[in-house]
This record gives sequence, C-alpha cells and structure tokens, in this order.
Amino acid sequence: MKRFFVNTLLVAFAAITMSACKSFNTLSSGETAQGRPYELILVCGQPQWQSELGDTLRYFLQQPVAELPTYEPMFDVMRIMPNNFKSLTKTHRNIVVVNVDKEFTEPSISVRYNVTAKPQVFVTIKGPDTESVAAYVGENGNNIVQVLEKAERDRTIAYAQRYASQPLKELIRNTFGVEMNISDDYKLRTQSPDMVWISQEFPTASQGFFIYKYPYEGEQSLSAKALVKARNRFASRIPGPKEGSYMTTVNKIPDETGLEYIPYTPEYRTMRIGSQPWIEMVGLWDVENYFMGGPYVSYTTVNSRTNEVITIDCYVYSPKVEKRNMLRELQALVHLIDFNATDTDMAAEQ
Repeated sequence: MKRFFVNTLLVAFAAITMSACKSFNTLSSGETAQGRPYELILVCGQPQWQSELGDTLRYFLQQPVAELPTYEPMFDVMRIMPNNFKSLTKTHRNIVVVNVDKEFTEPSISVRYNVTAKPQVFVTIKGPDTESVAAYVGENGNNIVQVLEKAERDRTIAYAQRYASQPLKELIRNTFGVEMNISDDYKLRTQSPDMVWISQEFPTASQGFFIYKYPYEGEQSLSAKALVKARNRFASRIPGPKEGSYMTTVNKIPDETGLEYIPYTPEYRTMRIGSQPWIEMVGLWDVENYFMGGPYVSYTTVNSRTNEVITIDCYVYSPKVEKRNMLRELQALVHLIDFNATDTDMAAEQ
C-alpha cells in the first residue's frame, strides 16, 4: 500500500506539471478556485480532529516553515465539519478530506486535480478507523505536504509565465545566457555586467532577489564559505536606507541568554531540479550600519555553457506582515530558469 501511494504521488507530480499552464489558461471554462496561497480547507469530523489523527494532521500541515526565523505554519488550515463542506468551500484551491468509515478495508490516500474548480488540488484520506488512518498519515504526511506545496509552486510558475516581463526576460538572457520568466509585478532596481537586482516593494515590506555570476574555479567555488563570501561581495551593492548602509549576511546571533553572541552559518544542502544540480543555502541577512534584516534563500549552480557560477539570491523584509508567502513565491523562481535554450532559440525571440 505504501508503495502504491508513492507511485500515485509520482503520477500526480507529473500530472500537475503538465496541467498547470492549461489550468490557468482555461479558468473561464469552470469555477475559479478560491482562497489565498498556502491556505487549505481540511474536512475532518470532531472525533477525528480531537484524536491522534488530528494531532498527526496538525503536525504535518502546521509544522514550522524551516526557512523562516520565527514560527509560521506550512499551511493556514481551516477545518470544517463534513456537513459544512458545500458551495464555496468546495471551490477552494487546496482541499484535504478525511473520511473514516468501516466500509473501507484499509487506509488510502488519493490525489485529484481541478475536481470542483481550477486550479485545485483535492486530497482524500480514507480508512476504516481513526487509529489506522493516523498511522498511515504518519507514514505519508511528508508526501502529502509535497503534493500541496508543489501545487502552490506550479501556480506561481504559471502566473509568472502568463504575466512575464519581456524587458526583464531579455535582460536576464543577455546578462546570464539563460531563459527566465519573471512576472511584471517585479521591477528592475539595478544592473551591471555580472549582476541584476529586482524587487517588488510594498509600504511595509520588500520582496526581492538578485542574480549574479562569476568564474567557476573548481569545487572550492561551491563550498559554503566561498558562497557566503561571494554573496557578501554582491550584496554590498544593494544599498540600505541610510547612506553608507548595505546588505550583508548574518554570521552571529544571540545565544539563549541574549547576553552573548555565537557563530551562525547558513544551512547548506544540494538538490536537483530536472537535470540541473543546485546548492540551496538558507540564512539570515541584515544591513550594515542600519537595523534591518530578514531571511534569505539562495540557489547556486554552474552554467556549463559559460563555465560560470550563477546564483539567484532571494530575500524578504517584512517586519509587520507574515513572510511565508513572499518567500515561497521567490523560491519558485529557480524553477523558472532554463539552461537548455539554444543560442538560435534566443536569437529567434529577439
């Protein structure tokens, strides 16, 4: 059964990737999905919610977002009783239904898309009793989260592709030799032969990223120490609000007493998107000579066509508003980078 569910999820991943654009392009043919990003409707009866099953669901769906310095849940869960699951709630973008009934012989999980609205992901969890369903969710909870997260990411990707800024696309192509769609919500802040800085500004928040490149000199170019050093070199070009202030990377944080500082290093992990290997670094940034900071996530790889290191560095400043959705939107950007576009393809679009 566990193997069956994993295979089902793999098929689901492929299906949503192929259907994401189509879903956005055919909204007029069906109900438009409701709800905010990373918000979900959980249909679950009171006995199940107050049991180990409810604890397990909360553990996975409301776990902390690892990239943020303060607690924000993975999803904003709105639980409703089964008899209230009708009309507007059925058109939500993310739905998880829990159905415990003796008619089922064993626990199972199914994933469907665009059931009652578009774009929508609809997860159904079934089983004969609360205990077996709780155990099954415990085994497969991370897979459920991955399905829901990927659905949100693919919506962000589809939006960026639909509302892509052609000037930004051409700038990135000409500067870095890659194709990348960025929605026209973002504006160019500064550019140079080896770096562009792009952001979306709000009255009390800033959501931005900078892309930079430099020669690849072997594996030592990709060590955590080398990547932080490179980040600080390019981040220093991003000015702060005060003259002489600029962005930098946090390298020490207060200890538990708040009286002393201890060394702090960003988290470092390798990953693969398609066939392209990447290094993800998660850390904190602040501003030299000014009280300002927040989380950042960077993605680094080697452009084999140019033998250069290329990094997309995403940051959020939002002291009054939750940061999760802003950071998740930025993290989707790395999935929009295409290294496989040929010179002929690029020339044809110009």
